[in-house]
Amino acid sequence: MLRIFRVFVWVLGILLLLGIATLTTVDRSPVQDRSSYQSTFADLDTSTWSSSTSSHWLGGWATVNVTPAQPAELVGYSPRGPYTFVQDSSHVKALTLSNGKSSIAWLNYELLIVHPQLAEQVRAGVKEAGISVDQLIFTATHTHSGMGGYMPGMVGSLAFGGYDEQVVEQLVAGSVRALQTAIASQDTVTIAYKKTSVSDLVSNRFVKGGPTDPFVRQVLLHRRDGQKASFITYSAHATALSSKFMGLSGDYPAFLTERLEEDEVDFALFAAGTVGSHRPLTQGNTPEQVNAYALAIDTRLSADTSAVALQGAALLRTSKLQIDLGEPQLRISNDLRLRPWLFRTLLGEMPAYLDISQVGNILFISSSGELSGVFYEAWDALAEEKGLHLVVTVFNGSYVGYITPDELYDAKFHEVREMNWFGPGNGQYFDRLIKGVIQKAEN
Repeated sequence: MLRIFRVFVWVLGILLLLGIATLTTVDRSPVQDRSSYQSTFADLDTSTWSSSTSSHWLGGWATVNVTPAQPAELVGYSPRGPYTFVQDSSHVKALTLSNGKSSIAWLNYELLIVHPQLAEQVRAGVKEAGISVDQLIFTATHTHSGMGGYMPGMVGSLAFGGYDEQVVEQLVAGSVRALQTAIASQDTVTIAYKKTSVSDLVSNRFVKGGPTDPFVRQVLLHRRDGQKASFITYSAHATALSSKFMGLSGDYPAFLTERLEEDEVDFALFAAGTVGSHRPLTQGNTPEQVNAYALAIDTRLSADTSAVALQGAALLRTSKLQIDLGEPQLRISNDLRLRPWLFRTLLGEMPAYLDISQVGNILFISSSGELSGVFYEAWDALAEEKGLHLVVTVFNGSYVGYITPDELYDAKFHEVREMNWFGPGNGQYFDRLIKGVIQKAEN
């Protein structure tokens, strides 16, 4: 009996030590009192923007197919294994914009996210190819039926298709080729902005009947040779296809961009908007029903003739704000979280930043956090007060989890519990950051 008791004590002691080494309590101190918060806003206050002005805009674009020769793991929902067929090919898209003095470029992927490791490899490939742009911005469609193979680390291996050097090399090569082709095709363009309501096609996935960002936003480019392009953002998650679907697909964003390229424009790039709490309202999850959903969006966009053309000088301003989020707080219960060393072991380093670009009176802000669309109405109102059109995207080459309203932090939703990696207080934090960036933009 004594021996059993000793074994029990030893096991209990080991478990206790293991718990102390791997777990700690959630920091619920006010976010505004933390040094990380204060230092980031000090950096925002003193941040500078690169700026140039000319008389004209130059635009170019390109698409490169990067579908693997052999099936890759499907990424999105739970692990499903390799795709068994190709519903629609996977692409890298590049859109470049210049005023002849400075330039920016967007790289867009039909992937769940753009992992920091992939972003770093692409930056290195772009530099090695001798491509010069003043600002390179990453975007993703956030399809939950896209390929994996670009996420290193333990969690990447277990849930996101691991890290396949061939997949990464193909994505890097496709990115470089798309950028080179887009830059080579540049010609004079006119630019317009359009904001179209599709309020009956999107809903709040956390709060029934709750607020949404109901708009599809487009930045439209019309090149001198007659070619047209659309940079399009929307806040509904790309989760229209079934979680049991085993085909490689870009989900409804791919269906939508294909329709736009058939009927309206020569090139369409879909960048996920503030998808942190929004879902698409479809009639079903088969490819045919998802295509019908894309058609419904396309029909609204085609009927909307409210595009506003950019006027005046070709002003291009850029900046980047690093965000200090403090210690990661990946929770396993209401008040217990993994210690930072274990988080980094599982997920790696996840830097946070905002890419900021002002194109005339269109302000682009790209976030590492998966922002919720419920914040957008207030941001839009502030931007409109300054005479600006606001375009917010996410998945900009890093990923720091969900950024949702703080009152949801203890709600029983997977996305705001396990996927809110740096809360509580991140809703207020990012809300104020976006508003601060808008305030610093020129009108």
